Amino acid sequence: MTTRILLVDDQALLRMGFRLVLEAEDDLEVVGEAGDGRAAVDQVAALRPDVVLMDVRMPNVNGIEATERIAAAHPETRVLILTTFDLDEYAFAALRAGASGFLLKDARPAELVAAVRTVASGDAVVSPRVTRRMLELFSGQLPAPGDPEPDGTDPRLAELTPRELEVLRCVADGQSNAEVAERLFLSEATVKTHVGRVLAKLGVRDRVQAVVLAYETGLVRTSAG
Repeated sequence: MTTRILLVDDQALLRMGFRLVLEAEDDLEVVGEAGDGRAAVDQVAALRPDVVLMDVRMPNVNGIEATERIAAAHPETRVLILTTFDLDEYAFAALRAGASGFLLKDARPAELVAAVRTVASGDAVVSPRVTRRMLELFSGQLPAPGDPEPDGTDPRLAELTPRELEVLRCVADGQSNAEVAERLFLSEATVKTHVGRVLAKLGVRDRVQAVVLAYETGLVRTSAG
């Protein structure tokens, strides 16, 4: 099936470059472009793309607000954030707003194509290192290390089994499926199944949103604070 893509960036030359890379692939199609967040929201409503490549810093409505609106109104559309810096706090805010990952604007063509396909398939594009950095930024809003240990009784976690809570803790620590498998002495296929069940029970779209929820509920903590 063809993945339909909307390009959102206030620089026309960047949009052109992304279009050339993406349309060279038989399974990818650029269906529209937008120069700011407000136009992006309108274009998503009109075109219903599978993936939006979203710049963060734009005039009028920025990428964070646009991502939040799109995630709320069109949850079937995935947003992939484009950023200049891999530790851009605006990009992390967009992840929390509902994006499924982010990509550096100077990524190689093959990385761009792979990221779009990954997000379109329902997975997230955020490396373990980036996950940890994202959570450091959240640390000021999270329980302090001296607080009583969480027991997973937050209502949002109530449906998870003890094993699923273990898996969620590992994912929230930025571990890949292979690393979780090694840590918990499970097969990678079993871990993948557990992760899928965790996402379904939590009602979240991907690993990024599950990680955010794990920290918001106090299930996992940062070392900061």
